Amino acid sequence: MARSGKQGLRLLAALAVAAAFGLGSTAPAQADAPVSSVRAQEWWFSFMHVPDQIWPVSTGKGITIAEIDSGVEADHPDLAGQILPGQNFSGLSGGADTDADGHGTAVASLMVGTGKGLNGQGMYGLAPGARVLPLRVAPTGGNEAVLSQSFASQMSVAIRAAADSDAQIINISMAQIENEANVHSAVDYALAKGKLIVAGVGNDAATGNPVQYPAAFPGVVGVGETDKNGNVASESEHGSEVVLTAPGSDMYQACTGPSGYCIGSGTSASTAIVSASAALVWSVHPGWTADQVIRVLIDTANSGGKPGVQDPFFGYGLVRPRVALASPGDPGPADVSPLLPAAASQLPAAKASAQPSAGASAGARPVAAGQGGSGGGGTLWAAVGGGAAVLVLGGGAAVVVRRRRWGRSGPPTAPASDPYAHLPR
Repeated sequence: MARSGKQGLRLLAALAVAAAFGLGSTAPAQADAPVSSVRAQEWWFSFMHVPDQIWPVSTGKGITIAEIDSGVEADHPDLAGQILPGQNFSGLSGGADTDADGHGTAVASLMVGTGKGLNGQGMYGLAPGARVLPLRVAPTGGNEAVLSQSFASQMSVAIRAAADSDAQIINISMAQIENEANVHSAVDYALAKGKLIVAGVGNDAATGNPVQYPAAFPGVVGVGETDKNGNVASESEHGSEVVLTAPGSDMYQACTGPSGYCIGSGTSASTAIVSASAALVWSVHPGWTADQVIRVLIDTANSGGKPGVQDPFFGYGLVRPRVALASPGDPGPADVSPLLPAAASQLPAAKASAQPSAGASAGARPVAAGQGGSGGGGTLWAAVGGGAAVLVLGGGAAVVVRRRRWGRSGPPTAPASDPYAHLPR
């Protein structure tokens, strides 16, 4: 059943009240339980064959990833020297190198962390040779409508700034349900400028699986989450927006908490892994376009024996940068996106035909409940009584809004097993 009117805002940008970072519901690593080696806890390193098969070929050198998020703590030991001067669109004090809640710092560490902390045993990212351009956003507002407009306004400006920068890749581990025209226009602008936009598909598979943006916009690389066994995480949303999947469960990362390190799960982390994968490939093939880079990542993903088939849970498969580097194959034409035709033709009819109702914001459209999947990282929703939720923003402001009810017979179910799990990573 499709709902009309303004949809409940789901800004997937940070953990709730605590100052630690959590991509989903996982608790942060605490300072009173220190880990002597964060590197030793990064299970996905061996899963993806990072040290032995990826880094000897590429570390992402020469590539810049524009990160639209809560800012980045640039002086974190594992990020020192990795963060370029950025821009602050949040209206909050401090620059883009200030991170009030730690989400942006965590995402950056998964992409470009150097492991210099903890005496060389700190947080390593997948592409430590790349650099991050932080573009800070932190939406505020006293009610849903104002909050949604604030998010869309900041997001659209940040995307355009990223498009006008030297960054090749735009990482967006944030999202909202509203399909805002100004954000869509900014995405189209960035795509026209040759940028590769990567966004999380969201962590609400079990609570309605709502369509979220910008991951659901045509041309954007929507990313889902897998766990330690290569299975799709139960929280990871599904639908035609899922282009690739990547590790995202139980991920250690740098953060702004007391210990400097946290652990969390969600599509924010998976998005960072795909952005870093693109950086690895683009570094080796600097003459390629965004269309060619994403085509190779799609073609070399673990497709479960079904190449070219876009599964609603796995997308085109589990990203494998080691294969993309070793055997990239034909990158195809430089000016033809492998995403735009599929996005235009595969959107469910309920999504494609829904129209805004009276009172909906410009560019918003009703969402068919339970259809598709999209954007973001750690949820900002902390459960409270009465079906409400407290939304805590980076600046400390909190508003109480109603938790949305999605018209469906039950929560979506993930596949019983991962058809890709038995295949080489």
